[in-house]
Amino acid sequence: MVTGTMLIVIFLLSLAALFFLILKLKMEPFLSLIGVAFVTALAIGMPIKDVPGIVTAGFGNTLAGVGILIGLGVIFGQFLAASGAVEKIAESIMKVFGMKRSPAGLALTGTAVSIPVFFDAAFVILSGLVRSLATRTGFSFLTFVTALSIGLIVSHNMIAPTPGPLVVAENTGSDLGLFILYGIICSIPATLVGGYLYGLFVGKRLDTSVHSDDPTAADTPAQAAPRKQIGAGLSLAMLALPIVLILANTVSKLLFPDTVISTMFGFIGEKNIALLISTIVAIVVLSPYISTPKAELFNEAINSAGIIILVTGAGGAFGAVINKSGIGDYLIQTMQSWSIPVLMLAFIFSQILRASLGSATVALVTTSSILGPLAGELGVSPLLLGLAICAGGIGLSLPNDSGFWVVSKFGNLTIPQTLRVWTVGGFIAGLTALGMVYVLSIFAGILPGI
Repeated sequence: MVTGTMLIVIFLLSLAALFFLILKLKMEPFLSLIGVAFVTALAIGMPIKDVPGIVTAGFGNTLAGVGILIGLGVIFGQFLAASGAVEKIAESIMKVFGMKRSPAGLALTGTAVSIPVFFDAAFVILSGLVRSLATRTGFSFLTFVTALSIGLIVSHNMIAPTPGPLVVAENTGSDLGLFILYGIICSIPATLVGGYLYGLFVGKRLDTSVHSDDPTAADTPAQAAPRKQIGAGLSLAMLALPIVLILANTVSKLLFPDTVISTMFGFIGEKNIALLISTIVAIVVLSPYISTPKAELFNEAINSAGIIILVTGAGGAFGAVINKSGIGDYLIQTMQSWSIPVLMLAFIFSQILRASLGSATVALVTTSSILGPLAGELGVSPLLLGLAICAGGIGLSLPNDSGFWVVSKFGNLTIPQTLRVWTVGGFIAGLTALGMVYVLSIFAGILPGI
């Protein structure tokens, strides 16, 4: 097998090939990742008979940890959106913050909503609220677009059980409950700095008008009117249910180890069971508030989940080849010689992949597949390493990212405005999240799991 500096060359060429296939040839990320994984394995000199097993094992091992969760998570989010719970959550937060602080409220709304609902769908659903708030409050429309988009992308990258952070927690061997807790702690400042404060800043310097004939409004999918209005309390309870169950598992282990209580919560709070329970409860409890046929919701959810599962598994397969080859070890040793702190290394690595590939999930999966198993050797908390990787996936979204165009289209922004609002705002939020990771590292040995 190839060793030494040539490993870096092959690694860079494999990334370049991946970028070329996805960005230039517009090939599906799943096919690109699987193809590059096989070619990279052969280029490194792995025995031909072992290559299929390495790639398929990487694919399967990744999905063993998150495959069921992704499917359940998409269905859960679909029912929340169709019932009107998402909009009700937004309205409730607006009431808490008031109109003067409504951009901060919208930013935190995005952070909460994007936990069960994927970014693109959530932004489209809430875009009407953005237009309404801009008209009623007098704040710049750009301020609200920044607040919502950054709030959504921060939790999409930092808070499980969304797929990216979920895979990172799995690959780093972190306790999922603690990963969620510390992810929330890092997300709130990142959202307020990158979404709210930067949103106020950019809104004063770039002006855009909100027109009654806003062309994006016609492009927003019409939402079927629910049979009856859902309450705010029920909406918030449904959003919190899976997170509470998973956190209860972690807390019971800390407070009541080796007891019946910890055993019980260990079962219902296990990530797959917790989300299964929440999904079943959502289907039953939210049905009176949904007019869309259940079969249609299930079909849409399964179609979305299928793509996510394939890309996630393929990213794991590519990462498995990298780990098996020793490229990851050599790359880390080389970069360590540059005196780059481990957490900063994880952030930069994830950020480079995020900007280049246009997919936060692929960036998080690939980076954690390489660095996650090496946390012990690097002498860093696996949980902190995972959070730094997640922080790196937040910013530098470019036109190769579908989210870039969702923000541009439904935000009614030009490309330069989108770069200022979305790309720069996300980068600032990512740096803030990384700063919070370093703050947590100060308490290593004191806080649980760090």
